[in-house]
Amino acid sequence: MSLMRHQPWSFADRWQPDFEHLFRARSVASEPAGTWVPSVDVQEEGDRYVVRADVPGVEAKDIDISAEDGLLTIRGVRTTKERSNSDGFEHVECFTGTFLRRITLPAFAQLDSIKAHYTNGVLEIEIPKQARAEAKRITIPVN
Repeated sequence: MSLMRHQPWSFADRWQPDFEHLFRARSVASEPAGTWVPSVDVQEEGDRYVVRADVPGVEAKDIDISAEDGLLTIRGVRTTKERSNSDGFEHVECFTGTFLRRITLPAFAQLDSIKAHYTNGVLEIEIPKQARAEAKRITIPVN
């Protein structure tokens, strides 16, 4: 006799990656459903904003970054690798094809000095902050 541990949610665990992709794709309103949407972290530091995007398997030449009207756009493509013509089992979870992410930048982002680095599948974009103008008080003379 063999004992088996009861796992009432094991069927749901098998579908978790599919559900995560479904909800993540739908939660990014500016992207069409069914496209690959890379994960992005945005962090504010003392004098800059840092955007990190996970884009493993994408070559640096296939990534395009632009900033215009307070909107940072990251687009690119991850190409499909050659598959063997065997009749054996194959299970593929990696997304291929084009991707697009748009991030609204704060008003103090200095768009003309953006720098990007790409290492080990992580794209890091540095956006310097502009100096904030101090509020100026103006007195109105009463006649």
